Amino acid sequence: MATFQLELVSPEKLLLSRAVEMAVLPAAEGEMGVLPGHAPMIVTLRGGVIAVTEGGQITERLYVAGGFAEVTPDRCTVLADEATPVAQLSKAGAEARLREAEAAYAASGAETPERRDAVMAKLLAARVAVSVAEAA
Repeated sequence: MATFQLELVSPEKLLLSRAVEMAVLPAAEGEMGVLPGHAPMIVTLRGGVIAVTEGGQITERLYVAGGFAEVTPDRCTVLADEATPVAQLSKAGAEARLREAEAAYAASGAETPERRDAVMAKLLAARVAVSVAEAA
């Protein structure tokens, strides 16, 4: 099976760098599958889960809070604002983040539209984190 190099980088560290068969990214426009030979592009990511396929099955699921991905025919580099393996994502921590994001959104009424959009993006990312969190 053909592969491409997937790299996932967060501000803290390089989380993943290896050859994979497919990656599904939470692009701003919707879920986006990346396979070897993909057309070059740069996409914005929303809060969601990156699913990595190796050996014909999903081997890894990583939550990202947003970021960007650069795709070329032989490589996909994800620059994530924050990234955590779903299995390590704390349900309690995600719920606390959601409460903070809801409070920030409620308080953002007088902000500029751009600032309100940024606060809404954090709120939506927090909702995804709560829905996918697997750790206690």
